[in-house]
Amino acid sequence: MRRAGKGRFQKQVFFALCLSTIPNGFIVMSIVFLADTPPHHCQVPAHLNLSAAWRNASIPLEGGARSRCSRYRLEDLLKFSEGNLLPGVDVNLSAVPTEGCLDGWEYDHSVYTSTIVSEWDLVCDNSWKNPMTSSVFFCGVLTGSFLSGQLSDRYGRKIVMFATIVIQTVATFVPAFSTSWAMFCSFYFFIGAGNISNYVTAFVLGAEILGPRIRTVFSTAGVSLFFALGYLLLPLLAFFVRDWRSLLLGLTVPGVLCAPLWWFIPESPRWLLSQGKEEEAEAIIRKAAEINNVEPPTVIFAFLKNEEKPEKTRGHNICDLLHSRNIRWISITLWLVWNSLSISYFALSLNTANLHGNTYFNCFLSALVEIPAYSLSWLMFRFCPRRLSIFPMLFSCGVVLLIIQFLPTALVYVSITLEMFGKFAVTTAYALVYAYTAELYPTVLRTTAVGACSMASRIGSIISPFFIYLRNYSVSLPYILMGSLTALMGLLSLLLPETHGMPLPDTITHMQRFPGCCRRKAY
Repeated sequence: MRRAGKGRFQKQVFFALCLSTIPNGFIVMSIVFLADTPPHHCQVPAHLNLSAAWRNASIPLEGGARSRCSRYRLEDLLKFSEGNLLPGVDVNLSAVPTEGCLDGWEYDHSVYTSTIVSEWDLVCDNSWKNPMTSSVFFCGVLTGSFLSGQLSDRYGRKIVMFATIVIQTVATFVPAFSTSWAMFCSFYFFIGAGNISNYVTAFVLGAEILGPRIRTVFSTAGVSLFFALGYLLLPLLAFFVRDWRSLLLGLTVPGVLCAPLWWFIPESPRWLLSQGKEEEAEAIIRKAAEINNVEPPTVIFAFLKNEEKPEKTRGHNICDLLHSRNIRWISITLWLVWNSLSISYFALSLNTANLHGNTYFNCFLSALVEIPAYSLSWLMFRFCPRRLSIFPMLFSCGVVLLIIQFLPTALVYVSITLEMFGKFAVTTAYALVYAYTAELYPTVLRTTAVGACSMASRIGSIISPFFIYLRNYSVSLPYILMGSLTALMGLLSLLLPETHGMPLPDTITHMQRFPGCCRRKAY
């Protein structure tokens, strides 16, 4: 059956699972364009009898640019205009009182026809709602991470994976008809839940079906590269579709196209065996052998006949991740590492709209650096120890982010280059830690564990938009916080067990030992 692990069946599963992750890349960063803040200033009602000079001078200057959240008091401007006084000549503008945008805002439509910011005025006093929108999405991701792992460990990988594809597709379609920001956020929550549920379940399904060498490619470069492909296509689609509602409708198409993949992706034989469903698992193995034109053995799971399976009938849940000292320390360490990765990855990705230059190009560049990052992650995962692969990526990302704050403001392109290197390093580490986590945990808990790690990381995802929001108070503050945290977690990752060259554990007792946790080695 070794040949069966490298034949057409494995290739079919590999590409089908990879294709199913393209919509994830489309959707997870779509908020960069859906909620971008276009240039704006206070609206001055057109019916007011103001002279052209006073209408042009109605917005005060702040730092050489028009104020976004204030205007000169219209009552005073009307008096000056009626008295034929000229701004800056007859009237000292610095002495004119100001007021808020009582009549709303006027937005620049040269880049976007509309965004949720311009539609629902998420600016000035309502600007806190903008990062909150991303946080709602990641709250959905947290919920999806929590539920998908346990559901797929209980009911099966395949059924949960396609159920979440349907949820994500429908949830992406409906918000395009939202009439309020609160309604949009409600559906955006379900988009996040379906997004991560599909990705995690597809990832674990591939890790369990594919052979060791193909599994390494799939877990690092394969599924991640197809995710990056969706991310790479997002700014191209957004460039041609400038209205946020039309863009959201366009993002539903890839999800619909994933439906036929149901007939090309089987259930995980490992999961079926863990549930005592030997006949169903054997049927899948025999079908794989038939597709690969090889002859399967007469009895495929002969070793199960004389082997007791104490954990087969026992249900496992997220509490088992903290049951013993060994698995508890592994879980806590991974949760901290995942959380730091999530903060840095999503904060750097969401920050592309704030970088100097064209938003579409910056987003495209941010997606492009993920291609070599995932390729490098495959090479490192294939040939290098796990801990010595993750540590340099995390530590170098942290150091680079700390360096950015010391650069002169004139070196804009150097700052962008360093930020993209940081994105490259954290993306490589993210791909590595996904595959590494799947290797650390046993079959009976693998999806639950990956889902729990993903769930823990969503605390970082939820607060990552507010890291970017801190630039309103200090431009360097987000980089200081992200850099320090990422470098520290890089050092912490060195405490995790090594799994390079080790077989996937099937039970909790097969897990590797956390260094210093217990004296007796876990076999």
